[in-house]
Amino acid sequence: MTDTQIDPAIAALIHDVVHVGSAYDIEGMERLYTPDQIFLVLGSDGHVARVRRNDSIAEFRSRRDAGEEPLSTEHRVLHVEQQGDHATALLYRRMSPEAPPAMYELRLRKDSGTWMVAGETVTPWPGGIDGNFLPPRRKAA
Repeated sequence: MTDTQIDPAIAALIHDVVHVGSAYDIEGMERLYTPDQIFLVLGSDGHVARVRRNDSIAEFRSRRDAGEEPLSTEHRVLHVEQQGDHATALLYRRMSPEAPPAMYELRLRKDSGTWMVAGETVTPWPGGIDGNFLPPRRKAA
């Protein structure tokens, strides 16, 4: 049985993850992710790309510094499953009209009373994302 009520702190974290990251707010992003956060991206060929927190943030910083337009905040929370100080949130997410939609699994952990993202898994929405969930760059890094 699933609880349909979402902890307001988890709902706020999801909102912040989408909006802060989409604006390339690096300092804000660093507050939302645990130091050991890992990002997994599943390609349509079954290959899993494993991206460390620092590498993911570096990509967002590079896009910001190059003057890229903010990403879309298009998303929909599909489900949140909370078990004590751990939770999993499933989201429909699309970073831009040029990027394919994807399903995001956010693995959340409550540390010192604060919910943070400990991991993310991005999987293809029907039609596949081929391991690329960001829109194409418009400006050189």
